[in-house]
Amino acid sequence: MKGIRIIALVGALFSVVSLSAQVTVDAKIDSTRIFIGQQVGIAVEVSADAGKSVEFAHYDSLQQIIPGVEVVKMSEPDTQLLNDGKRMVLTQRYLVTSFDSALYYIPPMTVKVDGKEYQSKNLALKVLTLNVDTLHVDSICGFKPEMAPPFSWDDWKPVIWLGLALLLLIAVLVYVVIRLITNKPIIHRIKLRQHIAPHKVAMQKIAQIKEDKLVQSEDSKEYYTQLTDTLRQYISERFKFNAMEMTSAEIIEHLQAENDEDALNELRELFRTADLVKFAKYTTLINENDRNLVTAVEYINQTKIEEEVKPQPTEIVVEEKRSKIAKAVLISSIAIVAIAIVVLLWFLGYRLYYLFI
Repeated sequence: MKGIRIIALVGALFSVVSLSAQVTVDAKIDSTRIFIGQQVGIAVEVSADAGKSVEFAHYDSLQQIIPGVEVVKMSEPDTQLLNDGKRMVLTQRYLVTSFDSALYYIPPMTVKVDGKEYQSKNLALKVLTLNVDTLHVDSICGFKPEMAPPFSWDDWKPVIWLGLALLLLIAVLVYVVIRLITNKPIIHRIKLRQHIAPHKVAMQKIAQIKEDKLVQSEDSKEYYTQLTDTLRQYISERFKFNAMEMTSAEIIEHLQAENDEDALNELRELFRTADLVKFAKYTTLINENDRNLVTAVEYINQTKIEEEVKPQPTEIVVEEKRSKIAKAVLISSIAIVAIAIVVLLWFLGYRLYYLFI
């Protein structure tokens, strides 16, 4: 009795070992009936010990399993582990189709496990055709023409924005290149110069002449040149004629309609002395210089106009001198912008090609 039990136990152990080492191959089809042109899936399932090498039958796209049934595509095998990773189940799917109506017998699929061949069960597939009503041919519709996709602004928005960005970059590039070639500043800096009344400007210059002590200087020519130029500038702005380009006699003649005779006599004497110093090397005394300076101040005070409304400030464009570093940075910026334009052109062309194909 005891010997029988031992024999039964040993047999059970051998059966477990043989079961654990067993390889099974199965095949399933999603549907046994399809219409012409429809596709159906075939799944080949292999159960074996984990770590085994499994090789499924390989079919290229449009390769026939049997005449009349061809493979559309073959997916990657799916692996599932069982019994704490000791067993594995691999599933290989094939998508097949047929364009001839018939009942097809699909022979067993061959699978290699560690070099040994195993076969699945056979399958059947029936391909049906569509019934055509030949008595009512008007009900049969032919091929429809190709339909253009509906217009959508969402498809064109990226193209529009890219186009605008491209135009902006091209405009910036052209502008910067032109400014670089002509050696002009990229950005105009505007400096506002506040308007000052002519008599105030003249009095400031006379005060500067005093501060420089030109009255007491032996160089009378420099002193009278600055003094008469100050008066000429004041007269030009005050009486609105170009006194800077006129002789002393022409200035007095223009002023006769504006000033009284006493003021003109003193101004005439000042200009006469200045002309003698500048052109005839006449030497003046210090008191004579003082008197002419007082004459200039009195003339300005007598003829000045206190402006009630201040005119708008004058705009002055400040020119920039471009250094070597600034030129290098500018050229580098031009190169970067040019590269960006090329990239945008390529991407814009790609988007347009995508929209029109």
